[in-house]
Amino acid sequence: MVTDLLLLLKQELLVAVILFLLLFLKLGRDRSNESTLNLVNVLLFLNVAAGFLGAKDGELFSGMFHTNALITAEKNILNLAAWLISLQAYAWLRTHRHVIEFYLLLLGSLMGMFFMISSGNLLMFYLGLEMSTIPLAAVANFDLEKRQSSEAAMKMIISSAFSSALLLLGISFVYGISGSISFAEIGAGISTEPLHILAFLLLVSGFAFKISAVPFHLWTADVYEGAPVGVTAFLSVVSKGAVLFVFVSTLYTVFKPIAPLWYNVLFVLSLATIISGNLFALRQQNIKRFLAFSSIAQVGFILVGMSGSSQAGMASVIFFILVYVFSNLAAFGVVSVVSAVAGKESIDDYKGFYQTNPFLSWILTIALFSLAGVPPTAGFFGKFFLLMAGTAKGNYWLIAIAAVNMVVSFYYYLRIVKAIFMDQNETPVAAITVPVTVKFSLYLCTIGIILVGLISWIYDTIFSLSSGL
Repeated sequence: MVTDLLLLLKQELLVAVILFLLLFLKLGRDRSNESTLNLVNVLLFLNVAAGFLGAKDGELFSGMFHTNALITAEKNILNLAAWLISLQAYAWLRTHRHVIEFYLLLLGSLMGMFFMISSGNLLMFYLGLEMSTIPLAAVANFDLEKRQSSEAAMKMIISSAFSSALLLLGISFVYGISGSISFAEIGAGISTEPLHILAFLLLVSGFAFKISAVPFHLWTADVYEGAPVGVTAFLSVVSKGAVLFVFVSTLYTVFKPIAPLWYNVLFVLSLATIISGNLFALRQQNIKRFLAFSSIAQVGFILVGMSGSSQAGMASVIFFILVYVFSNLAAFGVVSVVSAVAGKESIDDYKGFYQTNPFLSWILTIALFSLAGVPPTAGFFGKFFLLMAGTAKGNYWLIAIAAVNMVVSFYYYLRIVKAIFMDQNETPVAAITVPVTVKFSLYLCTIGIILVGLISWIYDTIFSLSSGL
């Protein structure tokens, strides 16, 4: 019994152990930032490695918590992303005076995401969601001397409170309709009656806030710009990925009886999100705001794949999030180093960047190619699988519009590549000495971008794990 408990809660317990170790470090004698960062990176690597060992399917606490091979894979993706972000934050955190507090907040948020993904009822889901959101609002304000950082935290708190209110109202309606908070029982009582539709739309609105789907995206660019780059990367990849995992699972299981209704909702959300994300990305000069609107457009493509309502839809979403981890973190890794060392965050600052920083230039270029979906990068295969999953409903207009927007996105991604390699700058960013940990993470991301799409068994494995839905 105890062994089963430890195996089922393995990933949550591992994060809890790291949190306790960090608390003990905080209470002990002072350590240098470099030694603390190295220790945390080793612990996070061990956490990633342990995630692939000793997995077990089952449930706990009368069905409140459950796990299976697919959920374990989703948590492993988030663990990998958190480790890569930690490696990339080295250049920024080694001069910060609150290193341990940063990891306490970030890992506390990660644990909340794990409970949210494994939730078996609405109560556990909401507790996990709030546990993951509140620390992020605090860590968004981690550049304590910058007013923009405080502004980002305030906007995130307000938007999160609003989205949580919508979710809670939807949850209360769902409970009133079904008489249960268990996901296994709610689906049987869901229909297309007006109150049921209202409850569903409130829940979708709450999810849409968390993933920055249009028209619930207005907080995203300001928070991404004001927060430290490492926090922005965590919001863009880990937080958004966790909510998308839960969103697609909820649609495919709990709300399966009203699939025709939520298909129409996803149809509208996906088109609005792709088109708006692309149009706003075209106008950006700050590279963090640019990546914010780029991530909004990427969510639109994920919604297209999600609309397929099939095993391929689930597999394509999870596969794309894995690809997105490598692609987006490669881009944010370069931006993080440039911001921490040179204090540059404008796209114009990257003019002539190749003259002084060829290594970082190539990493950023490969990342942008993958985000744009240029073959043979993994981003191409990720978007291909999403669009193919979206064709399951036979709505080729949706696929055609999404494909046209892929072409449009080439322009704004290649605009940065042009600035790096072709534009002249009398005062380019000086040559940057990249810390070993950051360079290692950038190599890992680049390898992932190149190989994940070419190694067919990765998608096949994810597809087979999705068969239980």
